[in-house]
Amino acid sequence: MLPMIRTRGYKPLTLSDFFNEDFFPTMTRNTSSLPSVNIREDEKAFYLELAVPGMDKKDLRIEVKDDVLTISSENKEDKEENLDGYRRREFSYSSFCRSFYLPEDVNSDKIGAAYKDGILNVEIPKLEEEKKKEKIRSISIS
Repeated sequence: MLPMIRTRGYKPLTLSDFFNEDFFPTMTRNTSSLPSVNIREDEKAFYLELAVPGMDKKDLRIEVKDDVLTISSENKEDKEENLDGYRRREFSYSSFCRSFYLPEDVNSDKIGAAYKDGILNVEIPKLEEEKKKEKIRSISIS
């Protein structure tokens, strides 16, 4: 499973939480500014699709640290116009951050992403069977 990290005191969500009847009533207004995400899995990888329309791919950041995948963006815009003695200044700021715990059976070195038509696609490949076995080691008891 590919669980999500929630900030501000929320419990971490797992993929199975999306299918629980109790999931939707616990949503709050604070989550509405987060981009929607679809998560699917097959035998080879996990796939994330984030809806981030209107973003430029240079404003998107994807990082992996301590088995946590974080997708974030920060966009600042400042406009100033001077017309016929009138001055107009407008500015805006938007940001988001979504984080997901990575399971042990993924290859975080080979995570890939593509952005097209307002959708960010992230592929998180799973480890091959022989590499999964390499992670298991025996511990001697003294």
